[in-house]
Amino acid sequence: VLPVPRHGGYLGVMPAYSAADDALTTKLVTFYEHLKDSSVPSHQATVLLFDPSNGTLKAVLDGSVITAKRTAAVSAIATKLLMPAFAEVLCILGAGVQAYSHYDIFTELFTFKEVRIWNRTQEKAVKFASSVSGPVRVCSSAQEAVTGADVIVTVTMATTPILFGDWVKPGAHINAVGASRPDWRELDDELMKNSVLFVDSRDAALTESGDVILSGAEIFAELGEVLKGTKPALPEKTTVFKSLGMAVEDTVAAKFVYDAWSAGN
Repeated sequence: VLPVPRHGGYLGVMPAYSAADDALTTKLVTFYEHLKDSSVPSHQATVLLFDPSNGTLKAVLDGSVITAKRTAAVSAIATKLLMPAFAEVLCILGAGVQAYSHYDIFTELFTFKEVRIWNRTQEKAVKFASSVSGPVRVCSSAQEAVTGADVIVTVTMATTPILFGDWVKPGAHINAVGASRPDWRELDDELMKNSVLFVDSRDAALTESGDVILSGAEIFAELGEVLKGTKPALPEKTTVFKSLGMAVEDTVAAKFVYDAWSAGN
């Protein structure tokens, strides 16, 4: 990650090769903490897909769409494995691009009786509720949104905690998607230390996640270990999945999009 200190931004480069898919990509992603122009998204991305046999550039893809979709898909996999057996209430903290992508896949895959949203600027939460396909309750505080929720998704640009352990229902599952810098937080120490912590990548979490680093919370498993069956899921416990995103997720998604496009042509 390259800082752009003059403008408060970062440029991330995420190269990956998937031997299983024989796919080679790199994603270029910029993210800016506090943009004065709110019409510009905080995160923008481009994925470059190469021919792995000779290095030729085959395609340039919209990385923002791929990032939104693949991040929500991974959260959905974690939720399927880790959420309580009778999950009725979904809570989303944040109302940006990731809130929409998470809402779409979570309401497609799971049946919630109630969906709640909270956002720092309430107008964005109201806009979200009026533009998605199903009923969403706009909450005036994060605590109101979280209280009694079975599944919680944090997709904010917060740099200090906005979700606190004493609000969270025992046995709830949290997908923590924001706070992608080592000094940024979304979750407080109490929640991090009193829940079972799952991550996408141990190495990434221990270098990039402020929630993990600053709380000193112990990582129980990577999501891949649960999928392979080498670590248990523990859905009866309060669980946190800390999602930072992995370059290989972009690679597999880009190859999928490119192959579908090629088949159509």
